[in-house]
Amino acid sequence: MASFAARDYFSLFGLPVRFAIDLVALDAAWRSVQGAVHPDRFAGQGDSQRLLALQYSTQINEAHQTLRDPLRRASYICKLHGLEIDPERNTVMPPEFLVQQMEWRESLEDALAAQDVRAVAQLEIEVRAAVTEGEILLEHLLDRSVPDTARAAEEIRCMMFLVKFSAQLREEKRRLSHGTLANR
Repeated sequence: MASFAARDYFSLFGLPVRFAIDLVALDAAWRSVQGAVHPDRFAGQGDSQRLLALQYSTQINEAHQTLRDPLRRASYICKLHGLEIDPERNTVMPPEFLVQQMEWRESLEDALAAQDVRAVAQLEIEVRAAVTEGEILLEHLLDRSVPDTARAAEEIRCMMFLVKFSAQLREEKRRLSHGTLANR
């Protein structure tokens, strides 16, 4: 079996290290690389070959999932440049973002108290727009000749909140729409 060891996930798929990647090219490269080492291709070979194929397949899938997800991709690029995001221990966020967070939370509480699905939907649109703006900023910070990983790490931590909050908003909107808020 050929060695599929690569310096990084991007080189595994023959892509440049960039936040803005071509997802169609990524998916095509993933199918090609995955097809070459898929465990089913080694079913008739020895246990060591099958195990190695399974390990490669798992690593290839992890690389693909990382590069497909904007936050995981941004975190991975920072890691390649020597900066671990470590959101569990490093929770520093800009004060203006913390204020915005509190305002969004209060808006959600008010909307839920009023059982106002439209207000939740409007808040969801606002948060999704913030996620899009964050992705644009990450591209600007990470795809320059000298990436600003410190500022990108800060933005990644903010976006982690936004993504979780957006999911919460979708769930609350679903509950309100189906009249299950009272069952919470």
